[in-house]
Amino acid sequence: MLEQEQAWRGCFLGFAVGDAMGYAVDPLTWEEILRDYGPDGIRGYDLANGCADVTSYTQLLAHTACGLLMGMTRGQRLGRMAPYVRYAEAALREWSHNQHTRRQPERTLCWISEAEELRRRRCLETRLLDTLSREKLGEPGAPANSFDSPGALGTAVTVGAFYAPERMKPQEIGDLAVKTVALTHGDPMAFLAGAVTAYAVAGILQDPETPLRDQFLQATDVAAGQFGRRFPQAENLRKLLHRAIMLASNKLLPPRDALEHLGCGTAAECLAGAMYVSLSAGDDFDRAMILAVNHSGRSAAVGALTGAFLGARLGDGAIPQFFLEGLDCVQVLTELAEDLHQGCPMGRSAGFFDDTWDQKYIQGRRVDQAGWAEE
Repeated sequence: MLEQEQAWRGCFLGFAVGDAMGYAVDPLTWEEILRDYGPDGIRGYDLANGCADVTSYTQLLAHTACGLLMGMTRGQRLGRMAPYVRYAEAALREWSHNQHTRRQPERTLCWISEAEELRRRRCLETRLLDTLSREKLGEPGAPANSFDSPGALGTAVTVGAFYAPERMKPQEIGDLAVKTVALTHGDPMAFLAGAVTAYAVAGILQDPETPLRDQFLQATDVAAGQFGRRFPQAENLRKLLHRAIMLASNKLLPPRDALEHLGCGTAAECLAGAMYVSLSAGDDFDRAMILAVNHSGRSAAVGALTGAFLGARLGDGAIPQFFLEGLDCVQVLTELAEDLHQGCPMGRSAGFFDDTWDQKYIQGRRVDQAGWAEE
């Protein structure tokens, strides 16, 4: 049986693998991919200086994890905390600051802000940076913009991985995901797609015995039921995702045609594409990555979400080693995933102090492999 920690690592590493593989072809149509990579499309990383670069999708996933863990730690260790979305907002703003300047701040909120691989300028949505520079960000009922792109869905993956029954009620997953995505993306289809994404990830991690198709259907229907009265777009999203799930059962339809049909341009369409690929590829992670990025849509987003879903289901051991060897953020993402799974080991009444955890999530300082904070 798959160990839980393997599933959390698989979710984060799978997300980064799909992001990095899709990055090279993200702006290309299928015809342009054929022109540049041959009749089978791209089959692996298009390495730059021997490394596979992740984009803002993975960077936002990681920073959101830091923010939520910071909030949890302050609540358990110090007995006081703001709503979780405020910690996510602070972490995303710090990421945005790092994208604008190469100068290291004297003090950071997120220890990962010192990790070069998560500071590189690989933002696929410059409008997102503009939004994060505003004094006030968006809310579901007061959007900052009308963006429907997939740039913030990585934050919803983190929300799903953050869930544990002792931390929050199940319905709070969707609420936190909607609020977190809505900080930067104001179209209801985008932040509702965030709710479905979070529910799907949480379901796969917490209930690995349930078939993936059932997980997707349940996540879709729960989000529609929770938000449908407030946002009528929830029904449109439900229909789109149900269509993608049904398409996956049609073995006569070529996957490329299905992905072109789904569009895979907006957040909702990218989620639909990822659900389709995850169901079509079965337990073959390598095949799933190839299907997920070879189309005219947002290849990095579909690849990342597919990697998260299958990585969570199959565990990091199912990710072929050649994918991890070229990925330079493996250590940081592994540590974040394990921290999300473990949760804060300290509490005001526990009588136990963890210096490494305190350094990371109270003081915001990076800790080296030996467990000592870097000066």
